[in-house]
Amino acid sequence: MDKQIRRLTIDDYDEMIRVWSISGLPFKPNGRESRPMIEAELAHQYCAFYGVFDADKLVGLTIVQYDGRRGWINRLAVDPDYRGRGLALDLIAKGEEFLARYGEGLVCALIEDMNSPSMGLFEKAGFVCLNEIKYWSKRPRADL
Repeated sequence: MDKQIRRLTIDDYDEMIRVWSISGLPFKPNGRESRPMIEAELAHQYCAFYGVFDADKLVGLTIVQYDGRRGWINRLAVDPDYRGRGLALDLIAKGEEFLARYGEGLVCALIEDMNSPSMGLFEKAGFVCLNEIKYWSKRPRADL
């Protein structure tokens, strides 16, 4: 494998959607993962999209954001044909490197209750599950 990790741009959008789709990660192409929404996120100083490539093929990606108090590692996905090679851990490390620019703050990830492989991955990367926290959201539309 010819592994490279780099920041993604809007030119990578179609490949991002492809990886999210084949990895089984739900996404909202008419909402928060629409091209205009992704393009707006990419413009933020405190947000970075990282992709891992095999030569020129995107095989994994994550979104990293700093909200002023804590860092977030979101939308982590790896092509099923490339799992088990440490690529997700590489993306987490790249995200932590980006977030370290903003201080030694808290780094968080939200994982759906049924996604035990991701839970194991983040535990392997040194994260701890805080079961006492519940995630609440309010959405003006179902596709957001």
